Amino acid sequence: MACPFFRRADSLTRQPSVIAEPGGHWALEDEELSDDALTLTHLQMAIQLLTAPSNEDLNTAVTSLVAKYRQNWPNIHKLKLDPQVFKSCANYDYLADIQELLLKMDEASASEILVLLGEELITCCCTGIIERAFRCLGTDLQEFLGSLDGVYDVLKLQEEDVTDTGFVCAGEGELIFTSERPVIAWLLLGSLKALTRMLYKVDVNIKIEPVEGDARRYRYLFSLVKDNSQTMLMGRPTSVSKTIPETVQRSNSSNASDLQMNSSSFCKMFPWHFIMNEQLELVQLGRGFSKLYKPYMADFGCQATTYFDFKRPKGLTMKFRDIVRRTYTPFLIGLNNPPGAVDFPAIGLEIKGQMVHCPESNSLLFIGSPFLDGLDGLTCNGLFISDIPLHDATREVILVGEQARAQDGLRRRMDKIKNSIEEANSAVTKERKKNVSLLHLIFPAEIAEKLWLGSSIDAKTYPDVTILFSDIVGFTSICSRATPFMVISMLEGLYKDFDEFCDFFDVYKVETIGDAYCVASGLHRASIYDAHKVAWMALKMIDACSKHITHDGEQIKMRIGLHTGTVLAGVVGRKMPRYCLFGHSVTIANKFESGSEALKINVSPTTKDWLTKHEGFEFDLQPRDPSFLPKEFPNPGGTETCYFLESFRNPALDSELPLVEHINVAMKTISEGGDA
Repeated sequence: MACPFFRRADSLTRQPSVIAEPGGHWALEDEELSDDALTLTHLQMAIQLLTAPSNEDLNTAVTSLVAKYRQNWPNIHKLKLDPQVFKSCANYDYLADIQELLLKMDEASASEILVLLGEELITCCCTGIIERAFRCLGTDLQEFLGSLDGVYDVLKLQEEDVTDTGFVCAGEGELIFTSERPVIAWLLLGSLKALTRMLYKVDVNIKIEPVEGDARRYRYLFSLVKDNSQTMLMGRPTSVSKTIPETVQRSNSSNASDLQMNSSSFCKMFPWHFIMNEQLELVQLGRGFSKLYKPYMADFGCQATTYFDFKRPKGLTMKFRDIVRRTYTPFLIGLNNPPGAVDFPAIGLEIKGQMVHCPESNSLLFIGSPFLDGLDGLTCNGLFISDIPLHDATREVILVGEQARAQDGLRRRMDKIKNSIEEANSAVTKERKKNVSLLHLIFPAEIAEKLWLGSSIDAKTYPDVTILFSDIVGFTSICSRATPFMVISMLEGLYKDFDEFCDFFDVYKVETIGDAYCVASGLHRASIYDAHKVAWMALKMIDACSKHITHDGEQIKMRIGLHTGTVLAGVVGRKMPRYCLFGHSVTIANKFESGSEALKINVSPTTKDWLTKHEGFEFDLQPRDPSFLPKEFPNPGGTETCYFLESFRNPALDSELPLVEHINVAMKTISEGGDA
């Protein structure tokens, strides 16, 4: 027989499955309790195992189901799924796929398989802290069902859940479950069966039937399996024995007039209560309600709905029998403005409590407490602390709420101060980075760090530093024919390219004075290729000149001099400090520049030795007449001369390729080789 409540897969609205942390574990945030401490989060996880099981839990249950019932249903293995499928998609609806496969496989047995799957879900996944969470709901099955109703209602309120999913304990052995998904209803049937066996060691028969007039609601009717030795009272076994003598016990009267406490004392002890008869008429009010409503009430017998707005449970029909069926659900009642009241102070005050059916008088008793979180809420409704009885925990809730509010205010102020400090630190860090970046533009990295830390910087001697000096031929004549702005614009365009060359070749820019541009290599990071880098930069500088023209359309012509030697370097000055180079080698390098020619690179003998010391680099060096060697250059044997650097070629490349290609490959070679 086909399942009468089973909808076709094409009519099912797919909903996202419960999203858990990777690995199927729930994230318990900011918990400072011990690992085995039971919390509200665990209770929520337990109930969600019934109403919205995760993909991981379902897959575990399906695996166990297939192992047990493969022979009963040969195609049941199709329900198994690779966990990677739903792990890669957070909103994968595994339960909908299970439904579709069951309908295709064996529609007549679909509901039976789902019930068994629900049992496996509890057997496999209800362990450890989750089992403890279920056990805390009640000592027997009836208490369990009632707590399931109330606790789930509170959890939904905390999460601001507006869905209709929920439980209603409608009476002895009766549970109503609401869900948009019939597949969940059948899964729940099996889960409830397994839970009663696990928690209370009893077997139950559960009959499921739809609630007339609402296709989303399902009624579960529990009947306990009896044997000859025990009588089961909703999960609590009571041994029947005729040998135990009956104890004398005072009989309980069913007459309300026999109550040992009169109504006046009851109204004093429980100020926030009222009693309704079958017609929902008020027959008794506690002192708290009387204080608010007595001036506006002629006599009892008024309808409760005139003075009270039943806000929860939602969807409650105001009929005596329906209210009796919801006595396991928390009630939230708001106070209405009484007829004839102009300025009612407690309008909107909410009372949270429980509805109790009193069969001896066939009436309903509501006992509750004002739903407040602080003193302001108390006084705004015309109430005082004395209106809350001593036994009522609402007093502590109000005072603790005030304390929490003060702590929250302090925390907000501290957070505001913290944010201000963090913003200030962020601004300081940003400015510090600007200062550090500026120092790195002016000084070598090692010197910049010492300056930032305020350390003293001693002058230091550096051997084998290759220095480049350059100037523009005819610069004085150019300046005489151009405005200062034209000259600055010309130099800005030219020096912008030169600065990029410095970054590319990792050489240190010493200074620029007018048309003079000076760089050095071997100061901040010494290597055997310092002379090579400066020579390549000189070649690119000459090449860059062809792309820049003066204001009157003439090509800029530079002359460059290179020399390698020992220099003394140090920081000079406190205001606008400069990193200056001193020594005979600096003077000689300047002489090689002044002794050069337009669009030529004059190279000293020491630099020439460094350029030809290592194989794999072919520099075209044309010797000049020895008379062009500066007089300041030491030449004991008279055999030295200077050279014009014409070009560079990388032996691994075609000589017809542009100069820039040869230089780029050479730079890559020394970079990969560690730039020793």
